[in-house]
Amino acid sequence: MDLDDTAARLGVPVEDVDRVYRLAGDLPSAPLPARADAPALLDRLGVQPDDATEIMAGWPDTESPLWTPELRWLLDRSIALVRADLGGHGWLSPGPELPRDRGPAWRHLYVYAYLALVDVVLEYHRDHGIAESVSWATLADLGRNLAVDRRMNREGWPVMQSWLTLHARGGLYQLGRLQHQRGGTALDLHIPDSGPLTPEAIDASLDEARAFFPRHFPDEHYTAFACGSWLLDPQLSEYLPADSNIIRFQRRFELEPYEEPEGLDPDVEVRRFVFRTLTTPLDQLPRRTVLQRAAADHLKAGRHWQWRRGRFPI
Repeated sequence: MDLDDTAARLGVPVEDVDRVYRLAGDLPSAPLPARADAPALLDRLGVQPDDATEIMAGWPDTESPLWTPELRWLLDRSIALVRADLGGHGWLSPGPELPRDRGPAWRHLYVYAYLALVDVVLEYHRDHGIAESVSWATLADLGRNLAVDRRMNREGWPVMQSWLTLHARGGLYQLGRLQHQRGGTALDLHIPDSGPLTPEAIDASLDEARAFFPRHFPDEHYTAFACGSWLLDPQLSEYLPADSNIIRFQRRFELEPYEEPEGLDPDVEVRRFVFRTLTTPLDQLPRRTVLQRAAADHLKAGRHWQWRRGRFPI
């Protein structure tokens, strides 16, 4: 294939197309679910009606004029790329960031890849004895992230499309309030936007993880829970009450020495998670909660947030 021509037609750097070509090669892909089954699957994955309508409108039917040869190639090879790392738990981009204003096929290409991988990862879960309730709770993060992306006026998906490959490879599991990511000697904790971060909910999730991973991944040995997040920034204690859920969550961790994170701007991440916008001017950001007021006031004062890592023993 002509990588330069394919990249030009996709509107992306040729290096990005070359990466997919090298990683996916001739590896096996996976079929999409039947179109007739897709609405029920999208509902089970927590996809909201507006997003489901768009996804169905761009469905990769064989005769669809929306799907150019290069788009079909990228979809097939992205599925193969992710499938080849089944069981992996590192950060993995499924492909280049596409110009999403070209329509639903372009906007949701990596959603279709995720849908094709659902049966693949469910089989992986079954092979490890994982309950269906955990599988579907984990995979339903698709709907949550699509809703966030819509709320962010399409600013959120470039990060989320890589994030969701963790779910599609069996590298991450939703256990109660927290998501737990495999890898190394520590389980990495992630905090979905799904309700209060109460100590009771955190305790229940940690207890579930303590039983879950030895049972389903007995060859992996974890000695700690770890987390990297702006939520661990000690500066938050200047603004939030000592008995707030966030401060109580922070107290669980022993923080590592601070280092500037590579390739990540903590101020941008605070905007992404607290306000769900990256473009609203500071003086127009909402101030409905204590956390929103803290985040905005800190930035307006010319100060910067930190991305901190910490851990505590299992």
